[in-house]
This record gives sequence, C-alpha cells and structure tokens, in this order.
Amino acid sequence: MDLPALIETVSRTYGSTLPFGNGRSYGDSCLAASDHVLNMRALDRFIEVDWQNGRVTAEAGVTLAQILEISIPNGWFLAVTPGTQFVTLGGAIANDVHGKNHHVRGTFGNHVTEFGLLHKNETLICSPTQDQALFRATIGGLGLTGVVSWAQIQLIPIQSSQIESTLVRFNNLGEFFELSSQLDHQHEYSVAWIDCLAKGAQLGRGVFIVGDHAPYGSLTLNKRNKLTVPLTPPVSLINNLSLRGFNEAYWRKSPVKRTRIRSEYEPFFYPLDRVLHWNRIYGNAGFQQFQCVIPDANAQIAMTQLLKTIADSGNGSFLAVLKRCGECNSPGLLSFPLPGASLALDFPQSASLKKLFARLDVIVREAGGRIYPAKDAHMSGSDFRTAYPEWEQVEALRDPSMNSRFWKRVTE
Repeated sequence: MDLPALIETVSRTYGSTLPFGNGRSYGDSCLAASDHVLNMRALDRFIEVDWQNGRVTAEAGVTLAQILEISIPNGWFLAVTPGTQFVTLGGAIANDVHGKNHHVRGTFGNHVTEFGLLHKNETLICSPTQDQALFRATIGGLGLTGVVSWAQIQLIPIQSSQIESTLVRFNNLGEFFELSSQLDHQHEYSVAWIDCLAKGAQLGRGVFIVGDHAPYGSLTLNKRNKLTVPLTPPVSLINNLSLRGFNEAYWRKSPVKRTRIRSEYEPFFYPLDRVLHWNRIYGNAGFQQFQCVIPDANAQIAMTQLLKTIADSGNGSFLAVLKRCGECNSPGLLSFPLPGASLALDFPQSASLKKLFARLDVIVREAGGRIYPAKDAHMSGSDFRTAYPEWEQVEALRDPSMNSRFWKRVTE
C-alpha cells in the first residue's frame, strides 16, 4: 500500500479523509468528514518481536487479537486492553484505550514506545523523546494528526493465560466504593457490573470483580467456538422486560460472599467477543453508548445522581460497567481517563434518549467530569472544549488532510 499517494489522492478528490481500523468505535470519531476513509486493515504484518524484553513492532492494521495469538504462547500479554480484542493497533493508539487495570498501568498510550506517522506528506518516527509534541497529540488524537503506519508496544510478562478472579455482589453504590477502596490496590484488574434499573435502597447494586494473571498454568490460547446473531430483528431485543429479567437473574446468581474462580482470559476480558454481530440484538435502530468519568471528589454523589436519573427514565442497559480510574497520566493530550470513577452503558436507540443524555450531561458537567470521545455520538462542542482544554494543541498539529465528523461537530 502506497500510503502517501493514497492519502494525497483521497484528500485531493474528497477534501479530507481519516484512517479507519476495524470498525469497533461506537460514535462518529472514526467517520471521515468527507465520508471517505482509509481502510488500514491491509497493513497487518508483524515487523519485529523481542520475546526477551516483551516488545512487539507491527503495522497499524494488526489487531490486538493477532498480537495475543503470538504473545501469549511466549509468556507475554497486553499491558492494557479494552473490552474487545478486535480493535487494531492503530485504533488503540488513536483512541488511547484503557481497560480494567487503569489504576495500575494507565492507558494503552503509556505502553507505546514509538510509532511511524505520516504527517503532512512527511514520514516521522514519534516517541517520548522524538517529535514529542506529535507523539502526545497522536495518542488519543482520533487519527487527526496523520496516519500511524506502524507502532512498537511494551507487553507485560505472564506465567499463565488464565485469570484468577474474585467475585462478590454488592447491594448499593456505597458498597461498590467501599469494595473498590479495599480491593483495587490489591489486584491488577478491577471492574463492576451495575444493575442500572435498581432503585431506592438498592440503587447501584451490582457485582464486583477483581482479577490477576494466574501464577501457574499453561500458556494456551482460547479456542472456543464463536456464537453469532444471524440476523437483525425489526425491533430491539433489549427492552425493559428483558432487562429487568436479566438484571435480576444475574445479580441473584452472583455470590453473596467473596468467591474465587479461575477462568480463561477471553471470558474475563472479552465476554462479548464470543458472540459475533452481537450488536444486531438492538435491531435496526441500533444503540448508543454513554461513557463518562467523574473526578474522585464528586464521584459517589454524581454516580448516584446518574444512576437515579437512568432508573427513573425507564431506559436501561444490560451492559453497565463501573470502574475506578487511577492517577497514572497518559502522554495523550485528549486521553479520557482521570482519577475517579467511570460509568459506561449501552442504550437501545429511542426517541427519549436525547432527553436522557441531556440530563446526564448536566450531571457530568457540574461534577467536573467528561465524556469519552471514542464512544460518543452526542456530546456538545462546549462540553468537549471545556473537558479537553488541550484540544487546540491537537488542532494546531492536525494534518489538514484529516478530519472527522466528530471533530467538525465539537470544534466548529
């Protein structure tokens, strides 16, 4: 692939373009303002691996799943991984993804050692010590600074591909914060599922999960057969009736006392990856995700307000994830996490969602929080510019041939 020539041709013909990975973003940050993107999946080769030090250099179209396929048998794992392994290396950098261990290792960008960037018809190598400004603007920069053609990342050593985790259900949001304070610092991974329909004394009830890489066992890949949703139903299968039944059953089957289990890595990190085309369950209208982070000082109060507003609205989410973010700063200028609590929910698209999101936005804004650009399809320009004051530095370094629907929406 002659990337410089392709970028020039597409941008000259259509005005702008944007690198596009594996299509796992939920909002419009991955959609070119011109509607003409560069499909990066063809850049799917490994360039160099160093199993002694745990470093992998690969082209930007390689997926995290492909990295795990070769790293796990050699005793290494991704330092940070999001909730799907089907994102590309370039996409993970562009969105500065985070995972269940932000309190320990920060974001994906914290483990990127260098990358190649096609920026304004120049081929540059960016790192923490070389072209630092572009390095910081590109990590979490939503593909706007140019095209990442390859990258080198640092992995973490593991003794086994299995995960030892502890599960316990909690009765309300206050208990979540107590468990988080007790357990987060003791474990590599920490996350909670929340019943967002619960009200009253049970507001914010859920299941708390912490985990670590097992200290012994085999270094084997998960080879489970994938399930699939074969067609898109005319209406969403996620509704109040199905949600209430699922949430009640899931909460009640979860252990009352702390229970240790051992599992393969895929169901722990990537539960939805086993179900191909899972998004089809939302019907033709699809879904929107709302993900915010609230600073520690206001986290419990704001999360209470958010969950009460959601429960009162009658709009629910079967995928409601609450976790704490740590103090590890990302090099990325537009990195999403900050020290506090993050809440992510998937809502079936409906006429009432706009009003609900507007109410949630007010709570986030007043609490000093922010919305995740990689998952967003509604954030106002004023909220974005307030929450991400360094956006102007990214704009100053933006490659003029790159622009997205998201960027136009929040900066113009």
